[in-house]
Amino acid sequence: MKKYKQLTHMKRYQIFALLKQNLSITQIANNIGVHKSTISRELKRNSNNGFYSPEQASVKCFLRHRYKKKAIKLNKAIQKYIRVHLKLDYSPEQIAGRLKLDKDISISHEAIYQYIYKNKKQGGKLYLLLPHKMKKYHKRDSIYKTRGIINNRVSIDKRPKIVDKKLRIGDYEVDTIIGKYHKQAIVSLVDRKSKFTLLKKTSSKEAYEVAKAIKELLNPIKQISQTITSDNGKEFAYHEDIVRELGIKFYFCDPYSSWQRGLNENTNGLVRRYIPKGSDFSDISDAQIRFIQDRLNHRPRKSLGYKTPYEVFMKEFMWKYCLNYREVCCNYELNIEIIIFSFKVTFNFELILYICSIIITKLAGTYFSNPSKGQYHRP
Repeated sequence: MKKYKQLTHMKRYQIFALLKQNLSITQIANNIGVHKSTISRELKRNSNNGFYSPEQASVKCFLRHRYKKKAIKLNKAIQKYIRVHLKLDYSPEQIAGRLKLDKDISISHEAIYQYIYKNKKQGGKLYLLLPHKMKKYHKRDSIYKTRGIINNRVSIDKRPKIVDKKLRIGDYEVDTIIGKYHKQAIVSLVDRKSKFTLLKKTSSKEAYEVAKAIKELLNPIKQISQTITSDNGKEFAYHEDIVRELGIKFYFCDPYSSWQRGLNENTNGLVRRYIPKGSDFSDISDAQIRFIQDRLNHRPRKSLGYKTPYEVFMKEFMWKYCLNYREVCCNYELNIEIIIFSFKVTFNFELILYICSIIITKLAGTYFSNPSKGQYHRP
């Protein structure tokens, strides 16, 4: 392979002289013995308002080399950062993205993979922390069992187009993760915009149990919930009950079109990192489900600019739906539900304190301004 050489100061003077003779780029390249793309690149980079100066070109070239970003080596501090975040179930791409956000260090995810491969060759175990543990992907067999017919199902074709654009929170994809012997299940709900995930274990995959879990997960935030999209599994046969209680729209994908709920399929794959296929769900506690949920919601995502689903969801949840719509926050029943949601699902103490302050202010205003009940009223 021929090694690339920089243009010398002398060759820049030759280019300048040949330009004065109105020679073409190809003719100049042939005269000084370089490829025509080298001349084209030189003129594009170092000309100023269409005028080429050899002295100015040399100065520009020097400054570019002087201040260009140098290759960053994986020093001990960066290696430690990689190991810590691999144990938090980050992928190499997410680690690279977060390094840029947290420490302004630019490293390609491929460099992180190479570090992990090298560690494996030396007998290390870092590769076991990768999402697929370096296993090859095997395409699924296209053999499916009939799943029955669901009454009054509404096709995804009738779903509002805004849902596809992912411009708002409150549009969910739902699915079930089935346990050993098909005895128990985990209901997984994922917000399409923020990728915020809600998980709940059920005693069975019966439609009644699944519907009950969905209602319990979404009831505290039903005011901001818009749509749910599911596959055609019989476990979603009680969709009308969910619609009636939550005031939400429920849509079904086309048969054998899991790609229409690709986000949820991907999320289930992430859950399977913690709960492999064939696991007995009776051995898994609600605390473990909560741990998995928190891990997923605090895991940076490339599609979110390496922000976490928690950061994206709660920012919009707090400011758009609580600050902009004060009438929502003056609904005491809803306030209690949101506080419960904050404790159980998000641990967002800032949101809890904000809502509590609104309740106290409202109650105090009522107490000090109602003389008809014998309460103190300022003259």
